[in-house]
Amino acid sequence: MNPALRRLVAYPFERLAQLKAPLTPPAALRHIALSIGEPKHPPPAFLVQTLERSMGELGSYPATRGLEETRTAAARWLERRFGLPAAAVDAQRMVLPVNGTREALFAFVQAVVDPTAKAPLVLMPNPCYQIYEGAAFLAGAEPYYLNTTPQTGYLPHLHSVPEEAWRRCQVLFLCSPGNPVGAVLSPAYLRHALELAARYDFLIAADECYAELYDDEADPPTSLLKVAHDMGNDSFRHCMVFHSLSKRSSVPGLRSGFVAGCPETMAQFLLYRTYHGCAMPLPTQRASIVAWNDDAHVTVNRAMYREKFDRVVPILADVLEVERPQGGFYLWQRIPGDDTAFTAGLFAQQNVTVVPGSYLARDTAQGNPGSGRIRISLVASVEDCVEAARRIREFTLGLRA
Repeated sequence: MNPALRRLVAYPFERLAQLKAPLTPPAALRHIALSIGEPKHPPPAFLVQTLERSMGELGSYPATRGLEETRTAAARWLERRFGLPAAAVDAQRMVLPVNGTREALFAFVQAVVDPTAKAPLVLMPNPCYQIYEGAAFLAGAEPYYLNTTPQTGYLPHLHSVPEEAWRRCQVLFLCSPGNPVGAVLSPAYLRHALELAARYDFLIAADECYAELYDDEADPPTSLLKVAHDMGNDSFRHCMVFHSLSKRSSVPGLRSGFVAGCPETMAQFLLYRTYHGCAMPLPTQRASIVAWNDDAHVTVNRAMYREKFDRVVPILADVLEVERPQGGFYLWQRIPGDDTAFTAGLFAQQNVTVVPGSYLARDTAQGNPGSGRIRISLVASVEDCVEAARRIREFTLGLRA
């Protein structure tokens, strides 16, 4: 067996299930799950209808490159959403459909890391989406954690990375808005990251799957591609961005996304995926095309998340110091005491499930940046999120008694 498998840490939700296993919550309170970042909003009807009409195409093998219409819809959305010039994104050479960002993020690292290099590093925020770490281990690289804390503005602090680490870096993972912190990377931050990538010749894997969920309608998050283009890097060298319909269109089960970026890197990634055997089914592509071509349903979706924050934050602010995030649908909430004990007690007493922050981060010399925090995923209905917030408030007050 691949010895790197022994280095993989149990996924947060596996650890959460073990934490909850011996506990029995009150039967009178129905369970409210705010743990997994799984959107529960109804998907747009036109997407579902397109998927149903396309089922006759299940009899055909899809090409790894995907349909031209799929790549074009993704390219035009990138230009429209992030203010890129028309035809700035070459749909033929710069875009590839993928089965959700999770599998693409993992596969990308396997394709681009050179394990024969001296001690290769994959840099990533801490806490982060655990797939970044697992991908690094299985590609033969070491993860290098960049703690995101209040002191760093919840951003990976690039200035703290020593030059020796940059020289060994092969991939830098960035996530904006961040999971779980919700912080948005500014154009200045991304320019600095691109300058480092050019100087030390590494790739930036920008996980932008939460880019359509933001609090300020007048100030949407930008993209690594937009910043690169504004710097004169119109070939998007060192850039790869990852997008998904899971959050944007509330279809996590569709498993649909795309990657876009440097055509030379994309050509090699396509070669890898041809052998990987992960082409997107044609019905999924048909549904994806109509989803990427429509922005109205996303505005409605975003408004529902904004309403949840509007109603939940005041309830919790009475007992906790709540920081409303710039983007995403999580509250990265500081709580009194130990985060695992808080999570277990909340479930046992109030039948609400959240995730301990320490499960989403790694221990470092500076500590575990998730300790003393929980992640609350506001993915349930507005009514359930409000009810859960009331129960969290009641539980927190009980800790003070």
